[in-house]
Amino acid sequence: MAYPFQLGFQDATSPIMEELLHFHDHTLMIVFLISSLVLYIISLMLTTKLTHTSTMDAQEVETIWTILPAIILILIALPSLRILYMMDEINNPSLTVKTMGHQWYWSYEYTDYEDLTFDSYMIPTPDLKPGELRLLEVDNRVVLPMEVTIRMLISSEDVLHSWAVPSLGLKTDAIPGRLNQTTLVSTRPGLYYGQCSEICGSNHSFMPIVLELVPLKHFEKWSASML
Repeated sequence: MAYPFQLGFQDATSPIMEELLHFHDHTLMIVFLISSLVLYIISLMLTTKLTHTSTMDAQEVETIWTILPAIILILIALPSLRILYMMDEINNPSLTVKTMGHQWYWSYEYTDYEDLTFDSYMIPTPDLKPGELRLLEVDNRVVLPMEVTIRMLISSEDVLHSWAVPSLGLKTDAIPGRLNQTTLVSTRPGLYYGQCSEICGSNHSFMPIVLELVPLKHFEKWSASML
């Protein structure tokens, strides 16, 4: 959950999000070092009157500033590709949930159960209870087991939507006529909030996502009560 004036990412709840945070820090450090070097060279050029004529036409310097950027790009590309392939992996999911985007709510279907489907609407501001979050609370939360590989099948009934939960590192487009899939694994229980991340009409900001990750035994009790 984000807090006011937050500058960084939300705390990671899944292994994928942890990898994304590490990659962000890795890339940001490279950008910081390059920016510091460029700023230092510019300040030297502006403050000193000394010039070294031989460096203006030096083969060695040109070789270095050609090879060095290529090495830096490789150092960024390799971990990026690794995470990209990790995000696309589907490793024997224990549960499959299908979510459909509508204008302007989400519907969920637990495909491993015979008749476990529901719609999830945003709770209007006048109906909120003390402590609930405006524009983020829903009437039916998606209850899922923690530490279990879950496959999400995502599509849309009408226009483009995007199912996104930042703390889990998830953002998958919901496209009419197409079924996209993503995997989520939560390492700890809790409530995780998301929203539609694709402009889908006048009420685009009013279709939140709330995942409630619980231990497996609590999930089994909940699923039995819903059937």
